[in-house]
Formats: sequence, C-alpha cells, structure tokens
Amino acid sequence: MPHIIIEHSEDLPVLPQVLVEKIHQATFNSGLFELATIKTRAIAYTHYQLGDGKEGFIHIGAHIMQGHTIKQKQQLSEQLLDCLKIYCRESDSLSVNVHDMEHEIYRKC
Repeated sequence: MPHIIIEHSEDLPVLPQVLVEKIHQATFNSGLFELATIKTRAIAYTHYQLGDGKEGFIHIGAHIMQGHTIKQKQQLSEQLLDCLKIYCRESDSLSVNVHDMEHEIYRKC
C-alpha cells in the first residue's frame, strides 16, 4: 500500500515511464513501505493553466494508510520532491502532498 499518483503536463522533459520508475524507487527508498506494496501510476494532462514563468507541472499525491508520523510523511514528501528536481526543468511547477487513508474505509480485493 501506498498509491502514488503522478499528475503531469504532457510535455515532460523525461519519459513518463521513466518518471514512474524513479518515483516508485524513491518511495521504496523512504524505508516506509515494502516494494511489493507500492503502486505508482501517472496521468498526463493536455489542458491546464499555470502561473507566470511555468512551462509544465508535476504533482504527486501519495496516498498512504494512516498511522505514519508527521516526520515520516515529511520525509516521504521531501524524498519524492528531491527525485522530481533531478528529472525536471526549473520552469516546472513541482509539488507533493501526502494523504492519509483510513483503515476503516479503504477496501481492496
């Protein structure tokens, strides 16, 4: 379990599959999750509008089960953002948000 969802402009400076692989590995490198439980996917957007001076964007939503500390969530967020910085342009808008999922509500099969 976590679900890592990468939303991005379609004009990435890196192939989307490469970004998925790098973010997937960065999530594992956080030490918070087993590799077999991480699910990473990307969604490209054709239509969007950004602030002045921004060419493209990447936003990562990391959906994790509740129970992690604020420090662990900050560590994950920073690790994912650092990974994005390696593969993206300075003119890209980069962001990460970690979301808690409730054990009582989440279902899968």
